[in-house]
Amino acid sequence: MTTHRNRSHTVSRRSFLGAVPALAVVPGLSPITPSTARLLEQSAGAGRRLRITGMELITVRATARTTWLFVRLTTNQGLTGLGEVSLGRRSEFPELEGFFDLVRDESPFRIEQYRQRGWARASSGDRVRATAFSGLEQAQWDLAGKALGAPVSDLFGGRLRDTLPVYANINRATTDRTPDGFAATARAAVTEGFAAIKAAPFDGFPALTVAATEIEAAADLGIACVAAMRDSVGPDVAIKIDAHSRFDVPLSIDVARRLQPHRLSWYEEPIPPQRVADTKTIHDAIEQRMAGGEFLFGMAGFAPLCEQRAVDVVMPDVKHCGGLTEARRIAAIADLYGVAVSPHNPSGPVATAASVQLCAAMSNFDILEHQWGEVPWRGDLLDPPERFENSRISVPDAPGFGVELNEIVVREHA
Repeated sequence: MTTHRNRSHTVSRRSFLGAVPALAVVPGLSPITPSTARLLEQSAGAGRRLRITGMELITVRATARTTWLFVRLTTNQGLTGLGEVSLGRRSEFPELEGFFDLVRDESPFRIEQYRQRGWARASSGDRVRATAFSGLEQAQWDLAGKALGAPVSDLFGGRLRDTLPVYANINRATTDRTPDGFAATARAAVTEGFAAIKAAPFDGFPALTVAATEIEAAADLGIACVAAMRDSVGPDVAIKIDAHSRFDVPLSIDVARRLQPHRLSWYEEPIPPQRVADTKTIHDAIEQRMAGGEFLFGMAGFAPLCEQRAVDVVMPDVKHCGGLTEARRIAAIADLYGVAVSPHNPSGPVATAASVQLCAAMSNFDILEHQWGEVPWRGDLLDPPERFENSRISVPDAPGFGVELNEIVVREHA
């Protein structure tokens, strides 16, 4: 029942959908294209019948350090939807069960209902719960797109770009943690076509309570690794450095200033991003762009960084931030304050496929992360295979995320 100026009208689904094509040509109204009308009609029908009936956790062991965990929702109509919940070296994820109870026998279109039901638990500060919640939200979007025959980016307002710039995170592939080792890995990624790379040469940094000479030596080594990468790849490749919150404020500023000759593309999380005022102090004292927020949850986690302009780039991760819906909300807050978005994504190919759909429709998108060089068969986990060309990835036209798992490759590495 709708009310307008004291008059009531009962509008049937049939009469509303029949009016949709006419609305498209009424002057002054936002255009509704025939394709949009078809999506509305399909949504109304599919949402009434389609139900989520099952869940499967799929484990793929890549390296001693990396295990990819994919969640797959199944429906009564045979459709499946994928999400990713990779988190450290975990190979099981029992926390998924509690969140699956919130979607069992529900329509995959009821994503906001799921969010409302699970939000208190997901936002409690437990990263494992946040990841479980986010993974199932991803899978519902994949299902919704498949049910409508549309890429998820179309459900987010339509793509703004057909390909996305990508940078290669070379950190896990760099087993030789010397300047020569970082230089060799950086050169290999650039030779493969990547025009931007990221590394964390300060991993293993000592506690700040040790002797000053030890801290100085560790800082010198990390800076030498950056210098070696720059010498190896030349002046035109973008180099991003992640400090993994190893420093305090004075050390963060000192290291950034010493790195200035190497012209970083950005300087990421020298301290925990929850320390917003201190992050802002560092940001205002250095010349490099700053990025951060890889494990923050929800708009509430990211808003202070954006409002205070403590960073230039925020990094929501679709696996941890609350899923695709929340990542879009985070991007909107960032856009309000002139902050760019580069999703954190040192992940498997399913999270990458989800992030591609997110970024394709995002106005303030910067660049997408790719975990480079871990295993040669990574791309073949998907059908069609995940491929990068000239430091870019294409946005699929196929429904949902545009990919399925290659079951043969999955079984080979289970």
